[in-house]
Amino acid sequence: MDADEKEIRKKSLIIMAIIVLVLLIGGFAYYIYDQERRMSDMAEAFVLEKEALMDEYAELSLQYEGEAFRINNDSLFALWNTEHMKVQLLQEELRTLRATNARRINELRNELETLRAIMRNYVIQIDSLNAANQQLRDENAQATRRILQVTNQVTQLTRQNEQQTERLNLASRLAVTNIQVIAVNNRGREVKRASQAVRLDITFQLSKNITAPVGEKILYVQLRKPDEDILKKPDSGVFRFENRDIPYSIMRPIEYDGEEQPIVMYWNVEEFLSEGTYRVDIFADGNNIGRKSFVLER
Repeated sequence: MDADEKEIRKKSLIIMAIIVLVLLIGGFAYYIYDQERRMSDMAEAFVLEKEALMDEYAELSLQYEGEAFRINNDSLFALWNTEHMKVQLLQEELRTLRATNARRINELRNELETLRAIMRNYVIQIDSLNAANQQLRDENAQATRRILQVTNQVTQLTRQNEQQTERLNLASRLAVTNIQVIAVNNRGREVKRASQAVRLDITFQLSKNITAPVGEKILYVQLRKPDEDILKKPDSGVFRFENRDIPYSIMRPIEYDGEEQPIVMYWNVEEFLSEGTYRVDIFADGNNIGRKSFVLER
């Protein structure tokens, strides 16, 4: 083999070595590129998974906040609030956790499922308690309506009894008719002038009333002068009328048998009588049973 052939062969080996080296370098470079691409894809997947898990924790936290308004039991609310705080703590831990910490992220995902199960159990208890409370409120409302109904019935019966009692009282009240007041002189003749009157004769009829209690009755007569002053004697007393004691002019006891009965009562004039309009009021059993005005002239 001459020198030229050796040179050619040497060059060929060098070229082949260069080609092999280039292929090796290219293959290594592709391997590194592929590994970096895979790592980038994995890192992006970790970030997406972390963000998705953070969204789920945020949603669970909002559910805890929303359902809290339906809790009316203090003990249950305390337990509910404890679980909600746990969600918030894990949510904060997840926020600061590296996306590449796949083990802890997986643990937090499992913890999320546990918290969801606990919340579902609490929601069932909340619904059950609220349903029971609603039933109690309905029963209380029904009981209140029944009490009001009974109270209204009692009030109505009481009012009816009061009205019936009032009607009976009115029906049993004595009444008078034909009230007359006649001034007479010392000869027993009727006069019109106040200066000539020596006696006032008061006559009236007690009406028939079969519902009025029979027995002794005391009749009181008030004679009022034109100035509203009441005529009375030194020995005149008072009687009870509308929860107060008032004076009378004449008092007379009678025996009432329920039948119509004429009554005559007298007032002896021992004082000065002025001209004007006088009034006579008749009372019995604490009631004003008759009134009449009369005039004495000058």
